[in-house]
Amino acid sequence: MPKAPKANAPAARDVASPPGHLYVVGTPIGNLEDITLRALRVLKEVELVACEDTRRTRQLLDHYGIATPTISYHEHNELMRAPELMIRMEEGEDIALVSDAGMPLVSDPGFRLVKLAVRHNVTVIPVPGASALVATLAAGGLPVEEFRFVGFLPAKRLARQRFLHELKGERALVFYESPQRAAETLEDVLKVLGNRPVVLAREITKLHEEFLRGTVAEVLGRLKGKSVKGEVTILLGPPENGVERSEEIALRSIQEELEQSMSQGLSEKAALKLVAKARGLSKSEAYRQWQSEKATSE
Repeated sequence: MPKAPKANAPAARDVASPPGHLYVVGTPIGNLEDITLRALRVLKEVELVACEDTRRTRQLLDHYGIATPTISYHEHNELMRAPELMIRMEEGEDIALVSDAGMPLVSDPGFRLVKLAVRHNVTVIPVPGASALVATLAAGGLPVEEFRFVGFLPAKRLARQRFLHELKGERALVFYESPQRAAETLEDVLKVLGNRPVVLAREITKLHEEFLRGTVAEVLGRLKGKSVKGEVTILLGPPENGVERSEEIALRSIQEELEQSMSQGLSEKAALKLVAKARGLSKSEAYRQWQSEKATSE
């Protein structure tokens, strides 16, 4: 005699039923109010929410009284998880894909799952939401009719400088950076791309939201001695008056560069370090040239 099915066993699906949908849902980047009514409805109605960190997403869902189950989907398990989720959608389940903050796939995992869904004719539906990239462009105050978003720059300094060299022809650049590397990255930008206008945005939409605006050297001066906290987005504007800083530097003396940097609040030592980096010199060589300039002018 066959066994009776368990009381809690899921009902068998009709093999001919249409596939489910994959919703790519934007979530808040800080302020929990920055989520759309549509996103809340979708998160309530799907069978499953695939997320980078289930604990972080659970906080968001609990805040809005959403009981939908969650499952982890991140860069370390997506190779195995994507096919698993694909099977569930092919059997008719609707799944929402979210990242810890902002839109999935924008410097976040998700591409493998979206690509599989497209390949298997599962409808992919974007549910737009908050984005640190767009927020910085909107509030930065720099011309952004044309810009290039490059995600996170390489973590290693030499690789980062090489990467920046490849971007010399770009007018406006946007990239994400960790707070620990923000100052070091701006030093590399100054050295490779020059003293362009820049906006460093951190903690966007949160209590301590801050936009630091000025030239790269000016913002570096304001970061001196500070511990940068929170996620960082950097918007680098085009060279002012169409003149690259490297060309401008060649026409000015080290003394002039030092005076300009010190007028922005830097000490002589810090200003000399910045000028040396901007010219691609060691600090000792910049100091030697500076002393030579002083001796010539006397």
